[in-house]
Amino acid sequence: MLVSSVLSALGLASLAMAGQGEVAERQTQKLRIMPLGDSITEITCWRAFVWDQIAAAGYADKVQYVGSQNSNPQNCKPNTTNWDEHHEGHSGWLAIDIANNYLATWLKNTPADIVMFMLGTNDVVRGHTTNDIIAAYTKMVNIMRAANPKMKIIVDLVIPLGIGSSSGITALNARIPDWAKGLNSTESPIVIADCSTGFPTSDLRDGVHPNLAGDQILASRIGPLLLNYIRESLA
Repeated sequence: MLVSSVLSALGLASLAMAGQGEVAERQTQKLRIMPLGDSITEITCWRAFVWDQIAAAGYADKVQYVGSQNSNPQNCKPNTTNWDEHHEGHSGWLAIDIANNYLATWLKNTPADIVMFMLGTNDVVRGHTTNDIIAAYTKMVNIMRAANPKMKIIVDLVIPLGIGSSSGITALNARIPDWAKGLNSTESPIVIADCSTGFPTSDLRDGVHPNLAGDQILASRIGPLLLNYIRESLA
């Protein structure tokens, strides 16, 4: 009986220590945020300006950007000098290709708790239909949730083009709200950052990519939604 009692006590102590270890690990692990997209994510400064919002809210030591890329091609100079430059922005890439060939591996190698993405510009320019792009969005959400059932997702309405026709972008943006509503869930919510409404094409430096003023617009639309997710996740 004495041996049994001792073993039982040791077992309970081990479980308690394991439980404490798990709690400590959760407390020290940073919230992981993946900026996902094409060149409008890679070679712009909005994610740097969003990091300024994260730092101003007091979360810079509690979160991290994640992704296979770690770069600052535009030499962005936000207020936060040591901002996290990791991301998953890939210039010229299609939503369709990212969904079909890459996203699962990226999320396996750099897991995320929150993904924020703007994709579709290159798909539209290369003649893919709205249905094809929305199907890629759906596949991406399924991949995200397979990697993390509690994934929080921010989908950006795509900024307009300043060259050529924006009809394909307009059609895509018109579909996104109902699409997001249909896939939204309590466990893995989807919110929309309206980066399109009121975005002037004069704030595109080359007809496609935002200049610094455009980056500030994107940050003002994306940042508050991200901060809401951060607060909810860290509560």
